[in-house]
Amino acid sequence: MLARFLSALVVVVIASGAPAHAEEDVPYWASIQVSRANMRTGPGENYAIEWIYQRDGLPVKVVRRLSGWRLVEDPDGARGWIVSRFLSLERTFIVTGEALAPMRAKGSETAPLLWRLEPGVVGNLGECEGGWCAMSIGDRAGYVAANRIWGEGEP
Repeated sequence: MLARFLSALVVVVIASGAPAHAEEDVPYWASIQVSRANMRTGPGENYAIEWIYQRDGLPVKVVRRLSGWRLVEDPDGARGWIVSRFLSLERTFIVTGEALAPMRAKGSETAPLLWRLEPGVVGNLGECEGGWCAMSIGDRAGYVAANRIWGEGEP
């Protein structure tokens, strides 16, 4: 009897309480959380591999969900399926453009210059406001102009 009661209690707790995760709605931002991830032409191991990502932390836009797989779009616009366990909800960014992107001490053109970031640099994304985004790369932190990164804003 106690076992039946505990089973029912577990069902009630699972059914009633957990708030919806950001992952429930698409599109949403995610990042690759492994050092090697295959992008496939379809949602399954039997589909051909289109790309092999070897960039832990690369931001991706999840545009569709299907039983353990996510249809993602990468910073270059390529779309394909990645197994969901290879993705994280941690927000990251990648520097875009041709020139170096200034990383400043505050979100302002006149703030002291800390570093110059090469296109392709990946880091952790913080809050964005007024055209600037807080960010960190390893132990370095600062602000970069939002128009110089991919992975911010509405997906």
